[in-house]
Amino acid sequence: MYGFLLAVLVLDGIFMSVVILLQSGKGGGLAAVGGGSAMTEGVLGGRQAATMLTRSTWVSGTIFMVLALVLSIMSSRAQAPTSVIQVQAPAAAAAPAPVLPGLGDPPAEGTGNADPAGTVDPGNSGN
Repeated sequence: MYGFLLAVLVLDGIFMSVVILLQSGKGGGLAAVGGGSAMTEGVLGGRQAATMLTRSTWVSGTIFMVLALVLSIMSSRAQAPTSVIQVQAPAAAAAPAPVLPGLGDPPAEGTGNADPAGTVDPGNSGN
């Protein structure tokens, strides 16, 4: 159902774009705000009859807005509600391995006073 309504929304948007582009300009635009005869005709003039293109623009625009609202509601209800406050704690990670091998190991028995780097203690050099 969601896919069908989405396809109808896209087709309605394309149709509405074509209908709007086919309409002729009403003239004036922002230039009418400054005054002149276009301003007087717009405010005090009579209302012209709506053409077929104008009616189809209103109808397709209404359909577009209603479909967009319905699809928005459908997509928001499809997701399970979750709490913003409660956040899942990350799983405890295992202890990382040492970067240099042998630094994390205890010294082996019978190695004397040698440090892990393999050097002999100068106080025990046998001199």
